[in-house]
Amino acid sequence: MSYVAPAVKEKFETLSVDLKNAILQRNVQINTIHDLINVLEDIVKEAEEAEPVNK
Repeated sequence: MSYVAPAVKEKFETLSVDLKNAILQRNVQINTIHDLINVLEDIVKEAEEAEPVNK
């Protein structure tokens, strides 16, 4: 079960519903803004890897 610390909750709540759901589905512990940034970077990286390469 994912956890978002109260100190980061305000920033977390500014994200879109889809993005928040994607984060929560990962079963991560977000205690700092750096934790949140790392999860967001992972999501971006995975999305980029899933996109087909146009040549």
